[in-house]
Amino acid sequence: MFSGIIEEYALVTNIEHDKENVHITLSCSFVNELQIDQSIAHNGVCLTVVKKTDTTYTVTAIQETLLKSNLGKLVVGSKVNLERSMLMNGRLDGHIVQGHVDQTAICTEVREADGSWYYTFEYEPAQADYITVEKGSVTVNGVSLTVVNSQRKSFQVAIIPYTYEQTNFHEFVVGTEVNLEFDIIGKYIARYLSSQGIIGGVAQ
Repeated sequence: MFSGIIEEYALVTNIEHDKENVHITLSCSFVNELQIDQSIAHNGVCLTVVKKTDTTYTVTAIQETLLKSNLGKLVVGSKVNLERSMLMNGRLDGHIVQGHVDQTAICTEVREADGSWYYTFEYEPAQADYITVEKGSVTVNGVSLTVVNSQRKSFQVAIIPYTYEQTNFHEFVVGTEVNLEFDIIGKYIARYLSSQGIIGGVAQ
């Protein structure tokens, strides 16, 4: 379980293809604190540490993960947002994030607003319950954010300077593909309403 509060971004140092799997090796400042079998969210995708050295660690993305996320587009030198799993005795500073990416979206606008930035993302909902709501939560590349200007197939988020600098948001341009995880509570409510034939709660 995660909160969507990014610790830092890692640099991809090696990509190895193995049949339908991809082994991704990264470097970050807390490699010495990691353990084999530990879960870490990478651009919002929960992956398991399978190997480590003094300076790097490796995770494996399977075909299902590659189909639903942007991890298949990583190259050596890519910046990847990292978050280790939550401590149960800590504060939930973001929102409840599973690390299970629902689908990707495309950045369609980046607008600077006197010290902050507005990003617009468009997506084709893979399921009817993949929706956003005004002032609700959404995870973009693992970052917990508040939705503004929620539309049927798009939404905006506002980014403060700290988030801009500490995550890979500073690399986003029009056309950048990002990972989305929709709010788990919202998904359950929308799915329940749909199953009961109360489709007003699900955008059609």
